[in-house]
Amino acid sequence: MHIRKLAPPDREPVLAVLRSDGTFQIDEVDVAMELVDDVIARPDVDYSALVCEDAAAGRVLGYVCYGFTPMTTGTYDLYWIATHREARGRGVATRLVQAMEQKLGAAGARIVRIETSQSEAYGAARSFYARLGYAEVGRIRDFYKPGDDLITFAKSLDERAGKLRPVSVPDPSAPGAPRLRTPTATTS
Repeated sequence: MHIRKLAPPDREPVLAVLRSDGTFQIDEVDVAMELVDDVIARPDVDYSALVCEDAAAGRVLGYVCYGFTPMTTGTYDLYWIATHREARGRGVATRLVQAMEQKLGAAGARIVRIETSQSEAYGAARSFYARLGYAEVGRIRDFYKPGDDLITFAKSLDERAGKLRPVSVPDPSAPGAPRLRTPTATTS
């Protein structure tokens, strides 16, 4: 397996990776491909991407897309990572994340952040992030839809930043839990 920068001929193979198992909905694939198209049109401007290929077969097995988080110092977002269903369990995603972290660390990155869904379809991804040292650091209840929270993971690449720790997320239905207030309009 070989990790390299995404190149224009990788567009269709990456699309095939995203469609390989039904994990991603049509609108998710569309958004992922918008970022791939941006990487192809403007490499390393807003987004960067790496692919893992089977060098012998010349086949793309997976990809990772990431980028600098605006208005931060050294913080990056991992936007998309996917492995073709036929290549799962071979360390493709692990190699991609490690290569991304190595590139970002060499560039002075401090933190990598990942947002994902609470839905069962993303359970394996959440376990994967935890195995690679990413901690759950935040949650927005019902973000995507009722019962589907947005979960934020993060990892420090800078030892000076310290180890990121999960934050406790209070149960909003627990007695004494803070309640969200709905803003009210005022008239003058």
